[in-house]
Amino acid sequence: MKKSFFSLLILTIFLASCQKEQNPFQISKQHIGLLTDSTQVKDLEIIFSKDSIVKFISGDEFTGNKNDIEIFEKGGKKLLSLTPRQSLDSTSVIESVQIFDSRFKTDKNITTLSTFKDIESNYKISRIDNLINSIVISVNEINAAFSIDKKELPANLRFDMNLSIEAVQIPDNAKVKYFFLNWSKL
Repeated sequence: MKKSFFSLLILTIFLASCQKEQNPFQISKQHIGLLTDSTQVKDLEIIFSKDSIVKFISGDEFTGNKNDIEIFEKGGKKLLSLTPRQSLDSTSVIESVQIFDSRFKTDKNITTLSTFKDIESNYKISRIDNLINSIVISVNEINAAFSIDKKELPANLRFDMNLSIEAVQIPDNAKVKYFFLNWSKL
């Protein structure tokens, strides 16, 4: 009896020590490192304890504007910009995250340095939106939106916002300008 209990204890300790630690730069549908789609604003100090958090407070909670929270490394490099669902509410969850640092990557190695071909080769494109200065490629599989500057497109696609842009019209080497994860609950 003591031998089996001791063996079970050793096995438990061994399995606990083999547990994989969360990569702080890993992106998935519901998390970016330790930040999840259910993280509250008040928990950011703990999650980013080694980084600097900058909160922009407009001073008027009746404006309806969201106050972005920016995360910087201690050395000053900008990592993320977080938008809470509710302004000036410490219990609010994060609605969207803009990724600036190229170390953040998806399971399929998509980063801010990726190209359209990288996105198209690894994910099913859900939608392409034609905006004034950019196009936005949505990937529902990971709740992501990738913005590509229209300067990366052929000249005949740059100026007509009513034009429906298809994936085959976007050059493979078009670079990602912005990368967002959207956790808004509709």
